[in-house]
Amino acid sequence: MSSTSKQPSENELRLTVNRYGNELKAIASKIGELELELEEHSLVVKTMTPMAGDRKCFRLINGVLVERTVKEVLPALKTNQEGIKKTIEQLAQQYKATDKEFVEYRQKHHIRIAQP
Repeated sequence: MSSTSKQPSENELRLTVNRYGNELKAIASKIGELELELEEHSLVVKTMTPMAGDRKCFRLINGVLVERTVKEVLPALKTNQEGIKKTIEQLAQQYKATDKEFVEYRQKHHIRIAQP
């Protein structure tokens, strides 16, 4: 973009600020959901770990309750738990990058956000 490009209108600025705000809220909301899911996984793993591997348990898969054993379910839960942790980390990085971009945009266009 050249330095001679026209300044965005007030409406364009407002829309961009709202877009950034909505994007940050959506990312934060998803992180919150995943953190709750991670807590649930951690609780189940902690509860099942001391159990005998051949003990019967049930797992909900795509809305169907399936009978399994602890030794079949526990590794899958731990794998899911690690995947959730990685996703939370990625979303946190995305949040930080978007927030930095938003701050730079506000500074570039001299925008101040009124705090309620």
